[in-house]
Amino acid sequence: PCPVKQLADQLGIPVFQPLSLRKTGVIEQLKAWQPDLIVVAAFGQILPKSVLALPPKGCINVHASLLPRWRGASPIQAAILAGDLLTGITIMKMDAGVDTGAILSQISTPIDLVDTAQTLGERLAFMGADLLVSTIPGYLDGSIRLIKQDDELATYARMIQKEQGELDFSRTAEELERQIRAFFPWPGSYFQWMGSPMKVHAARVETTLKLGVGEHGIVDGLPAVGTSRDVLVLTSVQPAGKKVMPGRDFLRGTRH
Repeated sequence: PCPVKQLADQLGIPVFQPLSLRKTGVIEQLKAWQPDLIVVAAFGQILPKSVLALPPKGCINVHASLLPRWRGASPIQAAILAGDLLTGITIMKMDAGVDTGAILSQISTPIDLVDTAQTLGERLAFMGADLLVSTIPGYLDGSIRLIKQDDELATYARMIQKEQGELDFSRTAEELERQIRAFFPWPGSYFQWMGSPMKVHAARVETTLKLGVGEHGIVDGLPAVGTSRDVLVLTSVQPAGKKVMPGRDFLRGTRH
């Protein structure tokens, strides 16, 4: 059980966990609770119109981007992949579209050059909780003015597939370094090494040396791979069937 369910159990608050909102009895249960407002956070399902229309105050969503940028399923990963310098949290009133509803409040945070989806996601989770709590009173009493999103500025973050984790060295080292951070911890990034997947947990870009695309080398005692621009230096790796290790340790134990 997630921390929310654990706390709810401790406090005696009923927890309802339907696999789908469209299953028989789900809408009836929600109606029985007679909610004034429904709050959605990282739910992963599209709310049917019957749910959106159920509470008198509608449904509001905690979304991990500065809408209208990065609507969709993977806004945290998309922001890192794109090299965005800034992201944040948006509290919005939900409508029938995908993250298209009016904005109630926003808060921003810089994306650090070492941020992964995990570190950024954890930071945004705390920010989102605080912003939600501070936004709800003003929304309910009508003092918060809803701001319509500018659809012309919208970008979309599509759902990530596991196979997207493979590193394509025909891309630039900068793009691959961002991919490694964006896809940590899931789906992870990897390339084929001696017939098995080699996971890469952390890397940096080296601009002063050159290697051919996909060519292996050593930079400052670390394994490195050439890309279409610059060299990707692997600082933390995980060979198939082994634990995560520094790149230096990998070189000490392998033929290269």
